Amino acid sequence: MSWFRREDNNIESASEKSVRTEGLWIKCEACDQVIWRADLEANMMVCPKCGHHFRMGARARIDLLLEPGYELVDLNLKSTDPLQFSDLKRYKDRLAKAQADTGLNDAIVNAIGKLGEHSVVVSAMEYSFIGGSMGAVVGETIARAADRAYESRHPLLIVAASGGARMMEGIVSLMQLAKISAALTRLDEAGIPFISVLTDPTTGGVTASFAMLGDLNIGEPGALIGFAGPRVIEQTIRQKLPEGFQRSEFLLNHGFLDAVVPRKEMKAYLERALSFMAVR
Repeated sequence: MSWFRREDNNIESASEKSVRTEGLWIKCEACDQVIWRADLEANMMVCPKCGHHFRMGARARIDLLLEPGYELVDLNLKSTDPLQFSDLKRYKDRLAKAQADTGLNDAIVNAIGKLGEHSVVVSAMEYSFIGGSMGAVVGETIARAADRAYESRHPLLIVAASGGARMMEGIVSLMQLAKISAALTRLDEAGIPFISVLTDPTTGGVTASFAMLGDLNIGEPGALIGFAGPRVIEQTIRQKLPEGFQRSEFLLNHGFLDAVVPRKEMKAYLERALSFMAVR
C-alpha cells in the first residue's frame, strides 16, 4: 500500500523548525499577543496591541533620540575587578560574558549629537549588561558625560535602566552615587539642564542618586521605578502594596515624576522641553 507511504525525506523535524524560528517571535508579557520581532522593532519595541513598552538597548535608545551623525564617546573604559570578587562565578567571568554578549565594555554608552536642533550629551544605560548595574566604569562614564555637558554648556540627558549599584565592586560601586551627584550639582549651579529619563527598571542606588535628580524627571509608561523591590517592601512592612505601586503612573500621581511619556512621543517631548529651557 504505497499510497500511505511517505517518500519525502526532506521534511524538517519539529526541533529543526524551532531552532530556525527561535527568537523571531516575541510574546507580550502584558497582553499575551505574539508579535513578529521585526514588527516589534519597527514599532520602537512597543506592543502594537496593548502599548506595553519592552526594554530597549542603549544604542537603540541613542538612535531613537539623536539625529544621524552623532558621535559615541568614552567607550574605552573597562572594570579592573577591584575586589577580585567571586560568588557562584568569578566577577571577571561575568564581565567577559557580558562584554561578549553586548559588544560593550560596560553597562553604559555616551554620545554627543543633536536632538532636533539642540546639541546635547546623552548617557544611556544597557540593562542586558549585568542588569545595568552601576560599578566604577558606569559611574566614571556618567561623570564624564556631566563634565562634557559642563564644558560645552550643552544639556545632559541620562536614560536610566538599572538594577542599582554593582555589589561585586562593593564600596567602589556605592562611591559612584556621591560622585555623579556632585557632578550634577556643578551642572545645576551653572544653570545647565539635566533631564532624567527613567525606563523599566530603574531601581536601587541609581534611583537613590542621579535618576531622581533631574531638572525634569520623565518615566516611560509602566516602568518599574523605586529603591527596593515591591516584594522586599511587602515582606518588610507586612502589608499588601497598592495596585501599580512603583510603576511610573503611580509615581506621577504621587509627585515623584514630572511626566510619563510614551516612547513614540519621547523625542518630540524632549525637544519641546529643551526649547522651553531656552537651550540651543
